[in-house]
Amino acid sequence: MSLKKEIQRRKTFGIISHPDAGKTTLTEKLLLFGGAIQEAGAVKSNKIKKGATSDFMEIERQRGISVATSVLAFEYKDIKINILDTPGHKDFAEDTFRTLTAVDSVIVVIDVAKGVEAQTEKLVEVCRMRKIPIIVFINKLDREGKDAFDLLDEIEQKLNLTVTPLSFPIGMGYDFKGIYNLWEKNVNLFSGTKRKQIEETIKIEDLQNPELDDLVGSKAAETLREELEIVTEVYPDFNREEYLKAELQPVFFGSALNNFGVRELLDCFIDIAPAPRPKESDTRVVRPDEQDFTGFVFKIHANMDPRHRDRLAFVKIVSGTFERNTPYLHVRHNKKLKFSSPNAFFAEKKEIVDISYAGDIVGLHDTGNFKIGDTLTEGEEMMYKGIPSFSPEHFKYINNADPMKSKQLEKGIDQLMDEGVAQLFILELNGRKVIGTVGALQFEVIQYRLEHEYGAKCSYEALNVHKACWVDPKDSKSEEFADFKRVKAKYLAKDKRGQLVFLADSAFTLQMTQQKYPNIHFHFVSEFESVS
Repeated sequence: MSLKKEIQRRKTFGIISHPDAGKTTLTEKLLLFGGAIQEAGAVKSNKIKKGATSDFMEIERQRGISVATSVLAFEYKDIKINILDTPGHKDFAEDTFRTLTAVDSVIVVIDVAKGVEAQTEKLVEVCRMRKIPIIVFINKLDREGKDAFDLLDEIEQKLNLTVTPLSFPIGMGYDFKGIYNLWEKNVNLFSGTKRKQIEETIKIEDLQNPELDDLVGSKAAETLREELEIVTEVYPDFNREEYLKAELQPVFFGSALNNFGVRELLDCFIDIAPAPRPKESDTRVVRPDEQDFTGFVFKIHANMDPRHRDRLAFVKIVSGTFERNTPYLHVRHNKKLKFSSPNAFFAEKKEIVDISYAGDIVGLHDTGNFKIGDTLTEGEEMMYKGIPSFSPEHFKYINNADPMKSKQLEKGIDQLMDEGVAQLFILELNGRKVIGTVGALQFEVIQYRLEHEYGAKCSYEALNVHKACWVDPKDSKSEEFADFKRVKAKYLAKDKRGQLVFLADSAFTLQMTQQKYPNIHFHFVSEFESVS
């Protein structure tokens, strides 16, 4: 198969939502349809019975939440699908934000009873900024929930999207009879005592067909006709070009736990979702069908298998083909590296692959060469843009709780920070280490992983910091900058890349500092060259 055809048949997307909207369950059901797994693991109310396929870290199994993005690949109707299942919990949002740099489209999952929640708003905002095509899946229709039209209004208003339903529910909760699929013009009936299986899919192109009354009852059929009339009058027709430009968002209804509406979502997704898209670097825009390989690291995961201290760098291939045992240029280090066992993923199961194409995600064994945002090429010197670190919101001193294990603690902190789990700041004044995280739960994850994966114990100490700001002086040799460093010495630290950071103890301090030193810029994102 030609390079262009191989790239065209790849679809890489992320699944995002607020916690508990059913994102991991939907991922499992998509894998089930793709024949990638034989039976789904049920994730129920934080008690993991048979852990979900995509939640493979020990702490995830205990908590019943996803704390790291997992990568899953499968084939469906000759399309190679790469799913990135992201954490929904807000404390792990930074991992999700970075993952969104590696996807070509997203599916947003919304709970029919809870509607649009806070975390969904934040994530969709990032997708809108990046112009990522979005499909919306309204989940849990077998439960009582909000009216379909109210939900569509809420999505339009709160998420600032332009929606068009491609399927529509017939009833809801106890009265849920099935779904009318506007994309394929058919009815899917929901049946069985436990209502776990789809009885059949029946082609009904003409809604006036009396067969519809026989199938769902005349009352439900009449309501459906009225509702679909409103749909065609109120919402725009689906237009793929508008969807690809992120100007129109199709909506599907279903119940992932009961496998309902998932096949319809998947069939439409492979028809309309984009193939790998071009990406901007610091020198030019790179197209996926270029011959030369380029890619970037968007995630690093230590100890995917605790028995082998392995560390994997997840690389999104942007252009060309990545081949095993071929030397590629690590642009930041300016040295060539060869990889003898690049991995393709299926949650924690990994397979060695000889060749991967633009759009694919490969895992490279890493001995400490990689940081998030690193670029690999066949020789061209360029860096991919826009994989920033965000200013943390929680800060604590980290202390060694077991002096005999200092080396293990050093190594553990070093590797977990490279993963982007949190950020490390070293105070200029006394060399003390400060951990900054986006969410408070991250501290627990770090403590747990240091003990279980590195055999090191740490304790935390409270620290009053309002914001970490990256310092960017107009003139690093100016008297103003020298005065700033002298006056604010006890608030200054270096991050892992050696960039100067100002740890402001309050919003007022930050405001006064900005006024006093007008020629120094304070950034809330580390990659200010490309963001400012």
